[in-house]
Amino acid sequence: MGINLSDIVAASPRTLEDFAGKVLAIDAFNTLYQFLAIIRQPDGTPLMDRQGRVTSHLSGLIYRLSNFVAAGIRPALVFDGRPPRLKARTIEGRVEVKRRAEAEWKEALEVGDLATARTKAMQTSRLTDEMIGQSKRLLEALGVPWVQAPGEGEAQASAMARSGVAYAAASQDYDALLFGSPRLAKNLAISGRRKLPRKEVYVDVQPEEIELEATLAALGVSREQLVDMALLIGTDFNEGVKGIGPKKALALVKKHGSLAPALGNLGVDIEAKDEVRGIFLEPDVVPTVELRFQDPDPEAVRHILCDDHDFSRDRVDVALEKFGEGRAAQKQKSLDGWLG
Repeated sequence: MGINLSDIVAASPRTLEDFAGKVLAIDAFNTLYQFLAIIRQPDGTPLMDRQGRVTSHLSGLIYRLSNFVAAGIRPALVFDGRPPRLKARTIEGRVEVKRRAEAEWKEALEVGDLATARTKAMQTSRLTDEMIGQSKRLLEALGVPWVQAPGEGEAQASAMARSGVAYAAASQDYDALLFGSPRLAKNLAISGRRKLPRKEVYVDVQPEEIELEATLAALGVSREQLVDMALLIGTDFNEGVKGIGPKKALALVKKHGSLAPALGNLGVDIEAKDEVRGIFLEPDVVPTVELRFQDPDPEAVRHILCDDHDFSRDRVDVALEKFGEGRAAQKQKSLDGWLG
């Protein structure tokens, strides 16, 4: 879920083509959960093959990544490893939310309220080990590199951006800024109008890029102070201070300089605050990553999607054509640059 800093962080509008030729380290779990939540039938049922196996994640991968490659983007998916122990509370809370949503989904179906049913169903998504394995196999068949993080995938994606292996970390969360990614790419596949959760309100959404240094300069804080602000607000690893949002956290940290005196002023404390700060400032990551982008193996892709999971061969072939054309254009651009 991550922290929401949208009230105080400015983003620059982008198009997919603005990221052409650039490697984006994409938070895989964040992305797959999007697919599982959004790619559903009108009654909220996820896409399934004839054997009743969920295929929403595979559908999202093939069609979204084909659009990315067609736009010239070089995607690399980064998978979460073992979560920090302090994330247990957040994970337990998410399990409880899914349990309640599942019951409410069934109740809405019984009374024929499909709008509510779909909304509740989107909150029930579960990413299984089997789905993760299927996703990795499909990525290999598509020639898209993936990286297994030892800990948080977003931390690993941010480390890749810091080292120059990737241009930016791509996620819907702002945590990449806390992990030190020099750039965060958001809304890469959400363009046009989007309905706000649980509201009959639609907003215009387009890809965005947020630069860490520009953000810190605009706020007048250091990255360490940004992390301190996050602890006051609340992260996946700690409960925040009641009543403290982004604007109040910014004011407190700027007034007091750091977390400890701010907490002293408030007369409260945050459990394991040093450990939480360490998760963001000294994350568990693989320091050196090598990415290999390859041409897709069309037969392997068709076998996974069409033979094993009943996808339309025509639709898969259209996506594969986008991959082929996009990869060819990337190779030609590299060759032109080398010759020039």
